[in-house]
Amino acid sequence: MPKITTQTSKLLPYLFQHLDAEQTVTVFHVGSALPETVDFFSNYRCKLYFIDVFSALPIVSDEEAGSTPAQQFQELLHVPADTVFDVCLFWDLFNFLDAESIKALLAVLHPHLRKGSLAHAFSVHNRNAPQQNNFYGIQQIDALSVRGRQTPPPCYAPHSQRELTAVLDGFHVERSVLLPDSRLELLLLKL
Repeated sequence: MPKITTQTSKLLPYLFQHLDAEQTVTVFHVGSALPETVDFFSNYRCKLYFIDVFSALPIVSDEEAGSTPAQQFQELLHVPADTVFDVCLFWDLFNFLDAESIKALLAVLHPHLRKGSLAHAFSVHNRNAPQQNNFYGIQQIDALSVRGRQTPPPCYAPHSQRELTAVLDGFHVERSVLLPDSRLELLLLKL
């Protein structure tokens, strides 16, 4: 069983500051349903959508199969048409998608987002930063659980904050925090 460590989060409190226990919250979580995350959200009235995009990587155009990243995300996500997400937890997914795939993901999510939807993500401060092979969960409002993956996801190709900002169609980087390991923690706001 992978060792679980704790990482402090300066931005998760901002993500949840406007939510209360009586408000229904709809959450899009990229990755597996970890017990501590499910337990954390049990304090809210919410609908959780756990979709392990990492297991479907790589998401790339396949001209032979006639498959685009948008089609692949459409098939993978299966989100009911009337679902609108208040919170998206992308974790470090953007570090494993090229610009076309990030745009495709956000295009598929667009009908399920509203102005003011919030998202959390990790990026890198320096594109030469080593690959982090972690699963993330939420232990507390300001603390993440971190587990190592047994197999690193393919296609590690991180984007600088400037490059990532340019492809985050409709999202604005509301806040960013430089972490000690040269990663960035990002709070994103849907415009």
